[in-house]
Amino acid sequence: QVQLLESGGGLVQPGGSLRLSCAASGGGFTGNTMAWFRQPPGRDREFVGAVKRSSGTPSYVNQLRDRFTIYRDYAKNTLSLQMNSLKPEDTAVYFCAPTNRLLITSSLRNKPEYEYWGQGTQITVSS
Repeated sequence: QVQLLESGGGLVQPGGSLRLSCAASGGGFTGNTMAWFRQPPGRDREFVGAVKRSSGTPSYVNQLRDRFTIYRDYAKNTLSLQMNSLKPEDTAVYFCAPTNRLLITSSLRNKPEYEYWGQGTQITVSS
């Protein structure tokens, strides 16, 4: 049974920074692909970025790549999301989503590809 524990959410002023973490545990977990998604209020869950074990270089949705950075620690089985220059439109519930499968790049944005989902952590960007 894979367990995911997300942390680091909260309220931040516009222009501020936050770092989210996702710790994975459980037998059989490899997390060959791990992703972050977010769900803004009243909208569908959307892809933020992901990292594959094979490449090591994260992929991001274009509009976030200059402000968000994904880190993967394979030894600790953690995934982090560093968010800088936050904007009110970044307000959302953020989800960690791993899979033991090594996804192809074109599939990274597809929610059904991910076997596991974190409980979600709320980020609110407001003054």
